[in-house]
This record gives sequence, C-alpha cells and structure tokens, in this order.
Amino acid sequence: MSNAVKALQTVRVAALVALLGMPVQAAVAQENAITMPLNDAALVQPRHVTVKAARYRGSDALEVRQTGPYRGFDTDTFAFVPGLDFHDGTIEVDVAGSSLPDAPANARGFVGIAFRIDEQGGTFACEGLYIRPSNGRASDQLRRNRSTQYFSYPGYDFDRLRREAPGQYESYVDLEVGEWTHLRIEVAGAQAQLYVGGAAQPALIVNDLKRGADAHGTVGLFVGIGADGHFRNLSVRPR
Repeated sequence: MSNAVKALQTVRVAALVALLGMPVQAAVAQENAITMPLNDAALVQPRHVTVKAARYRGSDALEVRQTGPYRGFDTDTFAFVPGLDFHDGTIEVDVAGSSLPDAPANARGFVGIAFRIDEQGGTFACEGLYIRPSNGRASDQLRRNRSTQYFSYPGYDFDRLRREAPGQYESYVDLEVGEWTHLRIEVAGAQAQLYVGGAAQPALIVNDLKRGADAHGTVGLFVGIGADGHFRNLSVRPR
C-alpha cells in the first residue's frame, strides 16, 4: 500500500472519530488504525440489522440481529463502520453467537466479520468470514467440519461455494454456543486467513477472494439468519 493511501486512511479515520463525536475511550485512532470497544450503537451504521448497546457475559457489547424481509444466506446483513477504507491488514474482534428462540431449524448462531464493504459505491458488496458456534461441538462430524465459513456478496454464498468446491471454504474449529470467541482476520491481496480463539495457526485460509486482490472498503459486524450476535473490542489495522 502506498504512503498516499495510508495517509488518506489516517485522515478518514480521524474524520470518523471527529464526526461521530467519539470519546477517546470509545474509538482510538493511531496512524491508520482504529480500535473500538463497541459499547455505543452510534459507532456503526446498520445494514438490514438492528444494533443496540448491551451488557453480555460481563462485558459491554453491541447486540446485532437481522431485521426486515429475509434476504437469503450470506448477504449484506451487518453493522458497518462508516467512512473506513480498508484494503489489506488485520481485523480483530470478540464475538458471541447463539440462535434466537424463533430462529429456523437451520440457524447456527452465525456471527463474523464482513470486510472490504463497498460503502462508497453503495452496492455493499463485500467479503466475509464467520463462525457457526452450534456446529463446533455437534455430534455430527459433517456439521463440525462446517464450523467456519467464507462468503462473498453478491453471488458466492455458502451453498454455491459448497457445491462448486466442497470443503474448500469452510473448516472445523472448536466453538461454544454463546461464549466469547476471539477472531483475527489477516487480509493480503486475494488471500484471507481466519484465526480463532488465539490460535497460532489459521482455522481457514482463502486464497481467491472473489472480489479480487484490489477490492477495498469498510468493515462490518456480520450476523446470519436467526442469530443473536454480540460483538466487543473491534480493532482494524490497515497496512
């Protein structure tokens, strides 16, 4: 990434903090990085979701749930950071996912991160990585093998990817329903790696991000159908 692009990102993040009136403890911008404890719903903008500040498992957090007509699996259902322009770098966040009481039978507590979201162009096309907490310790081995998932919106939901490349865009990782789980995503060009729970090795590696190596955009807190999602401690460090 050029110095000019890095400088532009720094300005955008600083402007974001000023525009939203974030106190220092709510959003800290250092160079071209941003850190948010996610204790104020005003820090993000909803896209087909509801967002509210909540207290969850002893922590301040944002509760994110889908709203409105059903849009299908793996679409633009997230709360995003406005004005952020992310290309390559590191995204970290703590997530907790479970299924709502009225969730459909195929709900798995889908929670994760959407990135390179096209906010500027208004399409909200994005890449995404999420976990299925109820699969992590399922008695069915096939379900366990589908504990993590990559998708790209529009056009590449889990079902298409599973049909065209079985097992390539999902993997096993140990998860507990409703418990805080740390996610770290490393993005470089057309590759993304998902690290779960502080592991030294990635649980999932994607070598062909569908929007291409040059895509960029903001970052969002993703939830799938029927999910009761909670998020805290978001860090975005572009490079």
